[in-house]
Amino acid sequence: MSVIARRLSLQLEGQTLEYLLSFGRRKTLGLRIDAQGLRVGAPLGTPIARIEDFLRQHGRWIFEKLAAQAARPQPAAALALVEGATIPYLGQDWTLHLLGGNNQGLWRDEARSIELRLRPGADPRPVLLRSFQRRALAHFSGRVAHFCARLGVPLPPVGLTNARTRWGSCSSRSGIRLHWRLAHLAPALIDYVVAHEVAHLLEMNHSPRFWSVVESVYPDFKAARAALRGAGAGLPLI
Repeated sequence: MSVIARRLSLQLEGQTLEYLLSFGRRKTLGLRIDAQGLRVGAPLGTPIARIEDFLRQHGRWIFEKLAAQAARPQPAAALALVEGATIPYLGQDWTLHLLGGNNQGLWRDEARSIELRLRPGADPRPVLLRSFQRRALAHFSGRVAHFCARLGVPLPPVGLTNARTRWGSCSSRSGIRLHWRLAHLAPALIDYVVAHEVAHLLEMNHSPRFWSVVESVYPDFKAARAALRGAGAGLPLI
């Protein structure tokens, strides 16, 4: 059982690494990364210098895991699909209108409204979901094309994902897949995820060379990565 815990920081690989250090009755140093960040467990009496050496030895692994944790979509809040409900799209609120029709969604850009034209008794949720995902894919495809052109790489297939643990993925076989709920976020955050995945077309890892590729097309990637960490918490569930 841990008896002492305190929050510390260390300059590591050009970044400030914050961590929660706990001393306890254990025999070895250990690392744990979760939604609260990095936790370090150490045997009682371990010198801070020894702990910092341990962190330096595992620096690349730590930053890779922190980046993966930051990229995980957060639990969503349920959205009531009623007349006048607001739905975030590209960081702006769009107003939902429920009208009669043939189960389709119409987007009114000037009014920033989404019209769901529904058959009598129809469930609006799948109609909105199909319409939202179609709109999201169109936006994502354009941004993937943009970053591919900047990096001089061929345009891969682009699709949507509903994965629970990440905002996007890149595969040499299936291309780039982006979580459709990214479309709720501001364009700058979407661009960070897209740039991240497109960079994997050149570097299928999270090495310093990979981050250099990301930085070449998205210089402020560190701030975006930090902002993305909590961005999913307030997103609605369609």
